[in-house]
Amino acid sequence: MRQKLVAGNWKMHGSLAANQILLTALASQLERLNGMRSAVCVPFPYLAQAQTVLTGSCLAWGAQDVSQYEKGAYTGEVSASMLLEFGCRYVIVGHSERRALFGETDAVVAAKFAAALVAGLTPILCVGETLEERDAGRAESVIAQQLDAVVAESGMAGLAKSVIAYEPVWAIGTGKTASPAQAQAVHAFIRSKLAALDPDVAAALVIQYGGSVKAANAAELFAQPDIDGGLIGGASLDVDEFMAICHAAQG
Repeated sequence: MRQKLVAGNWKMHGSLAANQILLTALASQLERLNGMRSAVCVPFPYLAQAQTVLTGSCLAWGAQDVSQYEKGAYTGEVSASMLLEFGCRYVIVGHSERRALFGETDAVVAAKFAAALVAGLTPILCVGETLEERDAGRAESVIAQQLDAVVAESGMAGLAKSVIAYEPVWAIGTGKTASPAQAQAVHAFIRSKLAALDPDVAAALVIQYGGSVKAANAAELFAQPDIDGGLIGGASLDVDEFMAICHAAQG
């Protein structure tokens, strides 16, 4: 049986003082939950703080991006081996904001995914369609293309060591959420597509939903058979909201 994962994506938010309060509270409260995994993906400058506060707790931590390069003259980049030195378990790759705002192609995302795997990190691979693509009936083909690039680079064996997060781009930071039925349909498509390549990997793969998940809608989303937790944006910055979402994932 798949174990649900709730991961917070802080995006470009946080401060040392606010982080200390948030991380300490989450680490304390999450000790009481069983049957699910949790993590926070924080901005690079706060990884050392996350490592200090969370070491020994049940709350894992990770980064929001990683370079496809291991080292070299790549000013501003951060390698997977650097993330490991700060105790990261997870790293988000291919978030829609990286794709849309910073021009990351499917090939770049696949290379970053591979770099994370080589270092021993667990990539959280984000896939999803824009509203324009959904309205044109292209949601499945877009997601298939995003998945195909990663499978071509790392194979199904690589995908088995990852987490997938389906995030409809039109539901990120907009307050809009795919209905449970809409989200489940795409999750089922992802699992069935991958099952054609390796049914065992597909059956065991954790597929999160990301897109304005809140305490108010988490339970209904997580009740769907192919939704294995969530990649949480704004709600991950609020202790009560994030804990309510974690309780929903616990079932």
